[in-house]
Amino acid sequence: MKPAYINQKIAIAHDLYDKWAGTLEENSAIAAQIRELSARLEDSNSFSLRSGVSQACMLCDRDEGGSCCGAGIEDRYTPELLLINLLLGATLPESRHWANSCHFLGERGCILPARDILCVNYLCSKLKKSIPPENLLQLQQVNGSQMELLFLLHDRIRNFVSQERVNREP
Repeated sequence: MKPAYINQKIAIAHDLYDKWAGTLEENSAIAAQIRELSARLEDSNSFSLRSGVSQACMLCDRDEGGSCCGAGIEDRYTPELLLINLLLGATLPESRHWANSCHFLGERGCILPARDILCVNYLCSKLKKSIPPENLLQLQQVNGSQMELLFLLHDRIRNFVSQERVNREP
């Protein structure tokens, strides 16, 4: 049953958060990476707004029905990536806003600060044609920086939680 699948991942993420948030936030390396990721996400969002990418995506979704945030994209999200979003202060929705859209698509775009690499990296052909090449290059650089750190943080949290589970088993 597909709709329950993302809800199961969200439940696991909440369980991980309840069990490990304090410990993760006390880990200096993880806490530093979360702060740095937050700053990089802010840079990326700010550039998306300034360059017109956010506006173009919003208009496409509103006026043309969009296509990149369709139902099923949420299947790419792991419980650890959802945990990172919780650590960044995001609220994970219990249900999707629109039946044919990604579970995490809200009225003003994606509600997640830390998104899957496909969601961050995808640029449709219309967007590639409408945004000046220098802006696209800068967007890719800014987004690449956040994706690199997100990958490292995701891996560090996965390893940390796995190790903590092993250490706590009798």
